[in-house]
Amino acid sequence: MGKVTGFLEYEREDRHYEPVEERIRHWREFILPLPEQECRTQAARCMNCGVPYCMGNGSLKPGTPGCPVNNQIPDWNDLVYAGDWDEAARNLHSTNNFPEVTGRVCPAPCEASCTLNIDENPVTIKSIECAIADRAIAQGLRPEPPKERTGKKVAIVGSGPAGLACAQQLARAGHEVHVHERWAKAGGLLRYGIPDFKMEKHHIDRRVAQMEGEGVVFRYGAHVGVNVAAEKLLADYDAVVLTGGAEKARDLSVPGRELNGIHFAMEFLPQQNRRVSGEPLLAGEPILAGGKHVVVIGGGDTGSDCIGTAIRQGALSVTNFEILPAPPLRENKMLTWPNWPLKLRTSSSHEEGATRDFAVMTTRFSGANGAVQKLHCIHIDGQMKPVPGSEFEIAAELVLLAMGFVHPVREGMIENLGLALDQRGNVRASTDDYRTSIDKVFAAGDMRRGQSLVVWAIREGRQAAHAVDKFLMGASLLPR
Repeated sequence: MGKVTGFLEYEREDRHYEPVEERIRHWREFILPLPEQECRTQAARCMNCGVPYCMGNGSLKPGTPGCPVNNQIPDWNDLVYAGDWDEAARNLHSTNNFPEVTGRVCPAPCEASCTLNIDENPVTIKSIECAIADRAIAQGLRPEPPKERTGKKVAIVGSGPAGLACAQQLARAGHEVHVHERWAKAGGLLRYGIPDFKMEKHHIDRRVAQMEGEGVVFRYGAHVGVNVAAEKLLADYDAVVLTGGAEKARDLSVPGRELNGIHFAMEFLPQQNRRVSGEPLLAGEPILAGGKHVVVIGGGDTGSDCIGTAIRQGALSVTNFEILPAPPLRENKMLTWPNWPLKLRTSSSHEEGATRDFAVMTTRFSGANGAVQKLHCIHIDGQMKPVPGSEFEIAAELVLLAMGFVHPVREGMIENLGLALDQRGNVRASTDDYRTSIDKVFAAGDMRRGQSLVVWAIREGRQAAHAVDKFLMGASLLPR
């Protein structure tokens, strides 16, 4: 522990944003990194707790405090304070394949679990993590190919964070790894869901290049269950890992849903990401917010991404509705810490000009000439029952449904293979070895556990890689 009294001497200082009027004019990342010395000062605030909840405890249970990938946070905080950035990077990468990603888009459950958060001043763990990763990558992201090859072949279906983490771990263990991705580029929701202003895509491109240097083969345009037979993968590979995500969006079945101008968030966001990267759009009408009154239904991260995208496209107004009641401004630390608390969170996109309202239920859409023009809504009480007399309507020429995802898309690969499902409609696979109901087929990430965080996907991919390696070789040196 480098600075025993650091948490007493230094106040929390985190990264800042570009001003709103500047950042909404472009699609680049707008978070301003901390200077090196400030980073080291912030790292000195780490208390070296007797029980560092920030690290997590290895549990698979939802709501477990701390970091799902069990980052050794006190260790690399101390290394940053001492100025040993190289060792900090080695430590960080030992538990997390893509810390530059989590340092940008993870909600940081580690900071919620920080002992200093009892006083609402946690260590700036996320910013320090991002600084370590960016500094290491700037020095050169070198492939780490295995010294020996096993002769075993593994197919991975889906190249989101779970698939990429699994592929990299298995390639480094010496297996021949082929990643099957239905779109033109790798990344899954990292590429086609998260806007560039939150994470630019060169971060993915650099990791893909590193993985190719480690022997991973990416097969693009390979939609397993559609233009690639799932049964062929079973015949051609020694193991198959399904990491296709939970892409079936939750719909809003109310009158008027068929009107034009009502779209799922994941119809809207990928289009803009393709525009930014210069990738051709898929078939269908462009979905654009420019010059329109936009309503985003859903108060989570995806809804926030829709808000920031609509504002940058030039929306006349953006309104965000959430069906749940407004959470408290602050949590009761004595009741919630070190768990992830329920409290009001205002994203950078909300700050850019969106109007928010809570406990709002949409009862119907109305419009003219086949296009939506209005939402008809009512407020609800704590029992999810309509409040009499609270009806209202709002103009809307573009409605974006960002109410989460219910389960994987089952048509195609899952149905063709006849995979068993759990009670929520996800692919059933053991939490011990990630094996599905079919021999040599494994599942990880949102496809197995349901909609979750990127850091949980990375954890699942790494653990699935351990399970596959053990299945193929009888034992595994990959971290569990």
